[in-house]
Amino acid sequence: MDVLIHLFVGLHIIGIASLLGGFLTQMKAMGRGTARFVPAMLHGALTMLVTGVVLVGLNQAQDYSVDNIKIGVKLALLIVILGLVYVKRDEEKVDKGLFGLVGLLTTANVFIAVLWT
Repeated sequence: MDVLIHLFVGLHIIGIASLLGGFLTQMKAMGRGTARFVPAMLHGALTMLVTGVVLVGLNQAQDYSVDNIKIGVKLALLIVILGLVYVKRDEEKVDKGLFGLVGLLTTANVFIAVLWT
């Protein structure tokens, strides 16, 4: 079961890399006011959601401790990110503030995962 958990952790990291990488590739365009949510960002957020739910289930099935408050905060941030990216995915350009908010929330989600113990 631990191998399966590690597999899903890897997939979860790939999801965050896709979301954050999509954001970072649009930073120059954000400065010009032409940034848009690329498909990689949506797919990364969805990957994070699915793998995160699976990871919580697998960890609970193994009777490992799961910090439900931490998971709830991370889930809330991810739902906001996913909602913004999904709703604005077809727009040619996204407001700088909104685009920056997605980057900020994504970065916050990473630091919550790493630093909240």
